[in-house]
Amino acid sequence: MTNVQHPMHRIELRVQEVAQLFNSMDPTPFHHKDLDRDAEEFIESWALEFPQDSRFHITVHLGKMPPEDPTALVAEAIHNYFDYKSELARRGVRLLLLEGRTSLMIGIGFLALCLAGAEMMATFASGTFLMVLRESLTIGGWVAMWRPMQIFLYEWWPLMRRSRIYRSLSRAQVHVSQGKP
Repeated sequence: MTNVQHPMHRIELRVQEVAQLFNSMDPTPFHHKDLDRDAEEFIESWALEFPQDSRFHITVHLGKMPPEDPTALVAEAIHNYFDYKSELARRGVRLLLLEGRTSLMIGIGFLALCLAGAEMMATFASGTFLMVLRESLTIGGWVAMWRPMQIFLYEWWPLMRRSRIYRSLSRAQVHVSQGKP
């Protein structure tokens, strides 16, 4: 087995003080805090531009450095936050696939009924109205398959990609340094 080296990408964030990274309305302990919406969007938007197998190095430049090095606390908070977001995205995929399976069963049942009805009408289809009704049943049955096909062909993989990016962010190297905000 070969050792695949995934690309490392840098994300740099500039804030005046550590508190600006976190949601001030969140009452949980510091290392479990939600990230500030702007900080989260900034990190996420940069990360989503890179391949899903990327690794990240996040540097937070602080205008006002606290007396103790906040790197460990900031790293733990970022890791916890994006680990949580990764789990939410994976849960979203599971729920979407469950919805897809349910939609598929309903769609197949409805399609079978429509095709059986259309086949029965074929024996009576001598007039234009009955032919239109027969074709409408066939088309309606296939339209019922739209949602499961949409889920299984298109909707699940962007969520999985986000989950993988979040997982990579939850393992990112984090560094905090003194710098201009």
